[in-house]
Amino acid sequence: MSKHALRRVMTATIAAVGTLALGLTDATAHATPAPTAPLDYVALGDSYSAGSGVLPVDPTNLLCLRSTANYPHVIAATTGARLKDVTCGAAQTVHFTQAQYPGVAPQVNALTAGTDLVTLTIGGNDENTFINAITACGTAGVLSGGKGSPCKDRHGTSFEDRIETHTYPALKAALLTVRAKAPGARVAALGYPWITPATADPSCFAKLPLAAGDVPYLRGIQARLNAAVQRAAEETGATYVDFSRVSEGHDACKPSGTRWIEPLLFGHSLVPVHPNALGERRMAEQTMRVLGLS
Repeated sequence: MSKHALRRVMTATIAAVGTLALGLTDATAHATPAPTAPLDYVALGDSYSAGSGVLPVDPTNLLCLRSTANYPHVIAATTGARLKDVTCGAAQTVHFTQAQYPGVAPQVNALTAGTDLVTLTIGGNDENTFINAITACGTAGVLSGGKGSPCKDRHGTSFEDRIETHTYPALKAALLTVRAKAPGARVAALGYPWITPATADPSCFAKLPLAAGDVPYLRGIQARLNAAVQRAAEETGATYVDFSRVSEGHDACKPSGTRWIEPLLFGHSLVPVHPNALGERRMAEQTMRVLGLS
């Protein structure tokens, strides 16, 4: 082959290789990653999950007093998840497997083998233990004029005992049922944000009428409830979402705009002693942080 012929062959080869490389580079530059399917997300739980008292109310089920601004809706809006929200005010763990109201199916019926994410706040209503504690301590606080610890003196460890003997095993059974219905899902069991401060705030008595000594007593009962949720979560492979640190300083005694929980009296919600809109947003943010979704 002559020099000129060889030069033409080499030039053509180099041009072809260059064109191929340019094409690959162009294709790579314009390639788009395969779209990620949105999470199939099911929200279960009680009024803290439902956002009962927070407007606007979901009109599809007024019995459950479910808000469209609750923490499940905030999580879904932020992550793009496909949300099925079956949370319901006043729900107990038994309502995961039994109808709470006529026409309101057991909550776990919303789960499938394809569910990717489950969140829940549950246990606070079981056997009315915690609401009875709040009611009993509030009544005792009013009668005592805020002095002493009349609720603790009368009830002792009875509320905590019922959490251990009744609420904890019910929580564990409920979480096992969730796992069986949605074996591939990430399950997040949320604790309850602090309702009371660590110690009595005299300026709060009009809003949360607890005797000074019963403020830490009631907080201790809530801590025991959260510990039961955490233990049940850890023993069933769920993720516990802890609010003990992030909700400190945002209890019902704090001013509007700071508090996450509305007080018993003179609050801004139809449902007292429950999260307000800010509280629901912060619960969503902490949950996403713990799950790595934010």
